[in-house]
Amino acid sequence: MKKILTLAALILPLAANAQLSNDDVHKYDHRDASQYRSEIVIPGFDGYQTLKCDFHIHTVFSDGSVWPTIRVLEAWQEGLDAIAMTDHLEYRPHRDVVKAGHNASYDIAKAEADKMGFILIKGAEITRSKPLGHLNAIFIKDADKLDVKDPLKAIDNALEQGGYIIWNHPGWPDNKSTLYQIHDELIKAGKISAYEAYNCMESYPLTFDWHSEYGIAPMANTDIHGSVASSYAHDGKWMRPMTLVFASERSEEAIREALDARRTVAFFQGTLVGSEEHLSKLVHASLKVRKISDSRMEVSNVSDITYSMVQGDTMYIFPAGKTAMVPVLTGELLVKNCFYGKDKNLIFSF
Repeated sequence: MKKILTLAALILPLAANAQLSNDDVHKYDHRDASQYRSEIVIPGFDGYQTLKCDFHIHTVFSDGSVWPTIRVLEAWQEGLDAIAMTDHLEYRPHRDVVKAGHNASYDIAKAEADKMGFILIKGAEITRSKPLGHLNAIFIKDADKLDVKDPLKAIDNALEQGGYIIWNHPGWPDNKSTLYQIHDELIKAGKISAYEAYNCMESYPLTFDWHSEYGIAPMANTDIHGSVASSYAHDGKWMRPMTLVFASERSEEAIREALDARRTVAFFQGTLVGSEEHLSKLVHASLKVRKISDSRMEVSNVSDITYSMVQGDTMYIFPAGKTAMVPVLTGELLVKNCFYGKDKNLIFSF
């Protein structure tokens, strides 16, 4: 009994940072939501784990309305593994009030990220009009060196630092997802490595083929400016958009290796966009089958992504975190929420 009481005495103070109180003050620290994290369960495959990332984020140091440390807390609470701080270089409407260089938002947030064991990647957004448009440079060392007149020089300066270039919201602001000659040249030169198939609240279906046609990695990012809670209902039904990265470990270095190898899938509004190979392996890792009889089987979805499939004129829904009892399914099914190209749905077999 003494050992049990001793163990209980050790565990009790650790439970959600609970504190003893007296009649003068009763403390309810365990009600502080900032110390709790919602886990997003998405299995990996081939020895890789699935990291949930957002590579496009703003703070008050450009045109956002949130302090940098809050960005880290939001992402940690909502189950992400990594974010990139990508404040605008050229557009800083708060510069008269928030006076600092382009590295400030990352530097401020990094201490908080380290304290929480969270991955924070340094970046910046090169903000120009079309045809070039907006580009994120991530994995950089000094954002100030990207603030130059010539945007192509800014790209080169980022790459000289070991940077990685993402083409942001290709269908914004004119609602046309045009790949201009400048993009073709930058992609062929190996300077643009990824693109946003989804940004904020819009997707760009014409771009869904670009990962196979041009060899650049698909992404989904929030481009968040206000608070995440005010834009995305985090209730298990509508998660913020994120880039799924299939990495060898949970580290910045492993994320970079995965991006260079184009092991990404864009996840938004319950929809997945990526290569046929990655989508197929992800769905196989998510759906576990147990045969009940010659005519019935159970399909357990061990992920937080619901999958909708069609075979003939019958639709099958495999809800996140639930088990469905269905007829034994043979042959091919079309996965309605997985795209490896424009109007190209994944074909799946159990």
